[in-house]
Amino acid sequence: MAITLRQLQIFEKVARCGNVTQASGELMLTQSAVSMAVAELERLAGGPLFTRQGKRLFLNDRGRQVLPRIREVLGQVRRIEQFLDDSAESPCGTLLVGASTTIGNYLLPALIGDFSQRYPQAKVLLHVANARQIEEGVDSGELDVGLTEGIPHSRTMQAVPWRRDRLVVIAGPDHPWAELGSATPRMLEEASWIMREAGSGTREIFEAAMNRKGLSCQIALELGHTEAIKKATEAGLGVACLSRMAVEREVASGWLVEIATPLELGRLLSVLMKKTETQTVLLRAFLNLLEQERDSTLPDQRPGNDS
Repeated sequence: MAITLRQLQIFEKVARCGNVTQASGELMLTQSAVSMAVAELERLAGGPLFTRQGKRLFLNDRGRQVLPRIREVLGQVRRIEQFLDDSAESPCGTLLVGASTTIGNYLLPALIGDFSQRYPQAKVLLHVANARQIEEGVDSGELDVGLTEGIPHSRTMQAVPWRRDRLVVIAGPDHPWAELGSATPRMLEEASWIMREAGSGTREIFEAAMNRKGLSCQIALELGHTEAIKKATEAGLGVACLSRMAVEREVASGWLVEIATPLELGRLLSVLMKKTETQTVLLRAFLNLLEQERDSTLPDQRPGNDS
C-alpha cells in the first residue's frame, strides 16, 4: 500500500464537502483529478469508503472510522510545516549539544541558562562525556555540536579554538607535596596518579605533557568523574591533574593544594563540528552565543568556515 499525503488531503476535503464539485473548487483541482484520487485511495483501501447518492458522497462505516485518523495525520503535517516555517526565522526546537566533562560541568550550564532565557522556544539537551565520546557523537550525527579539549582525531571534524584553559597538579592537604608546594620530574614519575579514563581530553593533555619531558606516570586509580578524582585526592589516595577551573573552590578552601611542576599544561577548549554541517537558525544562534564568550586572543576562526 502506498497512500500519499495528497490522497488523504483530498479524502478529508470530500468528506467535509460531501461532493466532488465543491471539494475540487476548494482544492483548486479538476473534478476528474479529485475523483481519480478518491478512487485510487479506495482501491488501496480494498473497498469503498463512501456511499454515493447521485452527486452526494456520504462516508460509510469504514470511512467514518478512518476520517479521525486522517485528520490527525494532516494536523501533524500542518504542525510540522508550521515548525519548519518558524524555525527558519527564529531559534526553536531542540539542539543536541555534547561537552567533555570540564566544559559540561563548569562552563556550559550558565551559558545554556542564558540561551534558554533569550530563546524560550528553544531547548538545549546537554550530553556530558569524555572527549572521544563527544567527537564520536558529533561524527555520527547524534550530536549537533560538541565542545572538547584538544584536536579532533577524525578528518571529518573541524575544531575551532574557543577558550584557553590550564591544567594544574593537585594534592591533598596532608600529602608530602603539599608542604613543598612543588614537584620535581623525578617526583612526578614516582607519584601515584589518580586519572580519568582513556579517551578523556584531560588525560591526553597530561600524558602528552609528561611525554614531552621524557617522563612516564604510574596510574594508581582510574576514575570516570572529576568530582570523584577530587575527593580521592583530598583523601590522600594519590595526586591528580585537573583543570584549574574544576579545582578553584577546593584550592581556595584549602581542601586541595596546587603543586608547581615543570610541565606545560596549557590547552585549548574547542567547538567541534562536522566540516559539512549545515547550520540551522537554532544552531547558528547557539554558536553566536559561544562566540560572545570566546577568548578574544585566539585566532578569528568560526565554526562552519574552513579558513
